[in-house]
Amino acid sequence: MINKLYKALTDNPESELAVDLPEAAVLLPITDHPKKPEIIFTLRAAHLSTHSGEVAFPGGKRDDTDKSLWFTALRESYEEINLAADHVTPLGQLNPLASRFGLKVVPFVGVIPSQVALTPNLDELDLIFRAPLAFFLEPRHLKFEQIEFFGETYQIPYFCYEQFKIWGLTALMLVDLLNIGFDAGISCDWPQRDPEIIDKFVSMKNK
Repeated sequence: MINKLYKALTDNPESELAVDLPEAAVLLPITDHPKKPEIIFTLRAAHLSTHSGEVAFPGGKRDDTDKSLWFTALRESYEEINLAADHVTPLGQLNPLASRFGLKVVPFVGVIPSQVALTPNLDELDLIFRAPLAFFLEPRHLKFEQIEFFGETYQIPYFCYEQFKIWGLTALMLVDLLNIGFDAGISCDWPQRDPEIIDKFVSMKNK
């Protein structure tokens, strides 16, 4: 499973997102179990002013001193879940997306040891949890909801795993991972990759 994902990501050309926004990066950590790899998720702390109580991947805004976005993803992963950089083997990059907070987010995929000890930074997270990669490859677990955005209706994917709802950018990154890595063929609307829609949204926020 991991080998297939690595080959697909290696063969997939990196795409750009032609928007002038501050950059951020996230890491999609996948454990190296040979038969049952798991994806690591975080639950953002309820006391935060943004993204509170949401399921996310470790990551954040690029600092001026970060030498690359991959470095940003690793730094944030260490700060949030105590994942050391030398425990992460890079697999590749997914397509960048724009967040509703005006950031261009670049997702990276990395493999980590199954038994690595992870600890949530309670200033930012309530907990860390794992879900089998195979769970998201079962079509019955994929759901869609409609959102209205600038007078247009979009079909946006989400997943429910145990008590957690995985939605927003996190779900879109998952869909991208499934489509690129496993030919899932999931069709959905991508306003977060449409420069015209993103420009409208950012302009509205800046008024």
